[in-house]
Amino acid sequence: MDPNILHNISYGMYIVSSCKAGAINGQIINTAFQITNDPVTIGISVNKKNLTHEYIEASSLFSLSILDEKTPLSFIGKFGFKSGRDLDKFRDTAFVMLKSGCPAVTDHAIAYIEAKVINRLDCYTHTLFVGQMTDSKMLKMGRPLTYAYYHEEKRGTTPATAPTFIREEMPGVKKEVAMQKYRCVVCNYIYDPAVGDPDGGVKPGTPFEEIPDNWVCPICGADKSQFVKEG
Repeated sequence: MDPNILHNISYGMYIVSSCKAGAINGQIINTAFQITNDPVTIGISVNKKNLTHEYIEASSLFSLSILDEKTPLSFIGKFGFKSGRDLDKFRDTAFVMLKSGCPAVTDHAIAYIEAKVINRLDCYTHTLFVGQMTDSKMLKMGRPLTYAYYHEEKRGTTPATAPTFIREEMPGVKKEVAMQKYRCVVCNYIYDPAVGDPDGGVKPGTPFEEIPDNWVCPICGADKSQFVKEG
């Protein structure tokens, strides 16, 4: 059995947010889909260990912000690789507070949907929440950020709590040897000199050794000392 075939299933990149007793939290998810259209119902998969899962369980509410293709890695890292138990993710983040008390992130989002949970399915490490849409708004025109674009163009990585996390490397993929790549030991982001980090001001073709010392991982914020040679 080859789990890597699952990379061929399409996914998007979203922020799911919820609330509990006046507190709010949100996280990145890649598994969200429409189930029915009358009424409109949405399904999302959330890891049981995550704080957002706890908030959805408590309030039976969630919002889904559809991210723009231009969303920077640092923003994805804030909501995808950091815990709301350690920092306020909504600080310095644009969002709206909906009538229900549930927040919806508007930063780097092209639209948002709010839903009331009407069913739950226990899926081992995750819960599949099914929600009926109660509110929605188009924020701007844009191209939705797909999971494939996030990996192939933005060089993003997957946290271990994501439903699509697979430890094995894609078979048949040859590593480039012309320029040494470096891996972040915190989040597994790969710095590829051929790509650079345009969002962080590092041009393509810049060797890792020549990156400014104050540069940090675009996903988790780790400094250069937290990187090791890849391969």
